[in-house]
Amino acid sequence: MFRRSKQIRDSLTKTRHSFFGQISGLLGGGQITEETWEDLEALLVQADVGVTTTMTLVENLREQVAKGNARDADQLQRLLKQQLLALLGDPPPMTIDEPRLLTVLLVVGVNGSGKTTTIAKLAEYYKDRGRKVVLAAADTFRAAAIDQLKIWGERVNVPVIAHQPGADPGAVVYDSIRASQSRNADLLIVDTAGRLHTKYNLMEELRKVHGVAQKRVHQAPHETLLVLDATTGQNALSQARHFKEVVNVTGVVVAKLDGTAKGGIVFAVAQELGLPVRFVGTGETVQDLAEFDAKAFVEGLFE
Repeated sequence: MFRRSKQIRDSLTKTRHSFFGQISGLLGGGQITEETWEDLEALLVQADVGVTTTMTLVENLREQVAKGNARDADQLQRLLKQQLLALLGDPPPMTIDEPRLLTVLLVVGVNGSGKTTTIAKLAEYYKDRGRKVVLAAADTFRAAAIDQLKIWGERVNVPVIAHQPGADPGAVVYDSIRASQSRNADLLIVDTAGRLHTKYNLMEELRKVHGVAQKRVHQAPHETLLVLDATTGQNALSQARHFKEVVNVTGVVVAKLDGTAKGGIVFAVAQELGLPVRFVGTGETVQDLAEFDAKAFVEGLFE
């Protein structure tokens, strides 16, 4: 728990020293004026919290102040933390740890979002927790995606099931499920295509992958995680909306959190997409993945 909180806090250094640091300065004391509200609103939007989420936050805070729950800027900061925590909610636990012979986890996201690296980090994360993991290279459109996953598989010492570039992704998943069962693996992580500009083809490929998983394993896929690049800000939100249209996303991994000064994207994901953040990428090594902790995240923005 302490290590996870430290990972999250350390990954927020850029964010803490930028927009949220300015918010801390703004709310460090003194009276609440109309200028306070204007500055707070501007800083939240600049931090990628999103216009819609920012308006909701500020409106709720104004109501709290009108009720006398905060009389100065310092008390307003305490209320802001509470509101930010409430935005993230309390999502149900992931189903990955539920007892079953084989769990199938789909990972989706656009090319360049950090999807393949995140899959390697997930493989390492669950392997460290005693799971026997297999990776499926079902992003068959790009030869580079297959090669990259194989390289990561070697690094984390996890088998990768792959076909030739251009192969049917459903066939890759079919063979990966068979390989997982024959090796007594209990977690199959599937890399999927990430081409948003050909949304019809993407939809068809993901349907195939879903269909094969459902036929071969009861209630599969059990989780579908969407990888979003924190450094792309609001663009990541529009990508997420496209993927939600195509596939039943159950949670989000925010990659490259350590590389952005705009960590507020996490709140926009939770509020505007209605999706729980499950993991955050906290650095470049394969161990730099932390299970998301809302309290540690909010505290890490202001400390």
